[in-house]
Amino acid sequence: MSSLVIVGAQWGDEGKGKVVDLYSQFADVVVRFSGGANAGHTLVVNGEKIVTHLIPSGIIHPNTVGVMAGNMVIDPTVLIEEIKMLEARGISITRERLLISHLAHIVFPIAKDLDGLREAASGGKIGTTKRGIGPTYELKAGRVGIRFADLKDLERFWELAQTARDRLWPEIVSLGGDPERIVELVDYLREAARNFGPHVANISKFLAKARAQGRRILYEGAQGTELDVDHGTYPYVTSGNVVAPSVAIATGLGMYNFPNIYGVTKAYTTRVGGGPFPTELKDEVGEKIRRDGGEFGATTGRPRRVGWLDLPQLRHAARVNGLTGFVLTKADVLRGRPEIKVCTMYLYKNELFTEIDELDAHELESVTPVYATWPGFDRDIRSCRSMNELPEGVLGLKKMIQDATGVPVVAVSVGPAAEETIVLKNPFTPLEVLL
Repeated sequence: MSSLVIVGAQWGDEGKGKVVDLYSQFADVVVRFSGGANAGHTLVVNGEKIVTHLIPSGIIHPNTVGVMAGNMVIDPTVLIEEIKMLEARGISITRERLLISHLAHIVFPIAKDLDGLREAASGGKIGTTKRGIGPTYELKAGRVGIRFADLKDLERFWELAQTARDRLWPEIVSLGGDPERIVELVDYLREAARNFGPHVANISKFLAKARAQGRRILYEGAQGTELDVDHGTYPYVTSGNVVAPSVAIATGLGMYNFPNIYGVTKAYTTRVGGGPFPTELKDEVGEKIRRDGGEFGATTGRPRRVGWLDLPQLRHAARVNGLTGFVLTKADVLRGRPEIKVCTMYLYKNELFTEIDELDAHELESVTPVYATWPGFDRDIRSCRSMNELPEGVLGLKKMIQDATGVPVVAVSVGPAAEETIVLKNPFTPLEVLL
């Protein structure tokens, strides 16, 4: 049995979709284990861009089973749209190919309404995607959430919808909203039952059996380490856990099932929404990287904030995820820069800090990044297929990441397509190319 967990090592948007696409071609099962439709994984398949928000990215491979795990919050409306989009591109989504955990929670329309009302009332302070993720996790924690397991009990729909509505209704009204009628919510559940009832399964038992059969399993995270509700830059975070240890909770499998954990990091740093960003560039350098890297949200279309690579942040990611490898993406975007900067430490009140979680979000707003400078490069690297073909500017980034974190770089992406990647290690294959 071999398995691989892939997580975002920054603030999300690191290129996980492409990395999952790369490794999932060797996998039999691909599991999405966190988040909801607030994530967007962008794939380039035969020159065509495909964005998935809920369905595991590996579903594009015809013999791969996609699994949506119990820690997810799933919007049935978005899911059915995504299935139609994939099927229109010739990707079959049958009950055998897509399984939904009976423990996953359902996102209601009123949860999305409340999310939007809160964001408007706050003036966009957090930068939520307004997809109903936070309110749905609140219903879950408040023990009044509705799970996919509940879809089999049609007689309880009225009771379940009433309870959830009553929990959210007072705040919606106070913010000027108009909550749906109960009958609309019940109809919503009935439609979800019709569309997804056959896909609902005990995925913990399914995965345990798959493991016993020696099937290769890839676990796909969403968002990034610094957006984790516990370990991220709180309160500017998502509403659930996204770090690698949460895969055990989401799947109902013990931690010994996950020996390989890769963190995806860009050659620079981005984040969407509010919150601290120590290396943020607010000048023409940042604008050029944003433009060259196409740094606009796959889910929202919002321009991403851009900054230099942040080693204190990556040290933290390596520790809390238990990373065994880094995948470096978008190295090609830095082409044309006369120099490349990397943050090695933070200076705050005349004291140096080497990891991001040594300071809280308020303090991080006031740090001064301490930079090391590396020579840039000015040639196209998209055709490179071995490390000895790469310029010193990229090799230097690889070395700095490894030296700072103690975690090896196991792959380097030199372009947007999956094949534009130099793979140094693949846990799904016996052959390792070490350069």
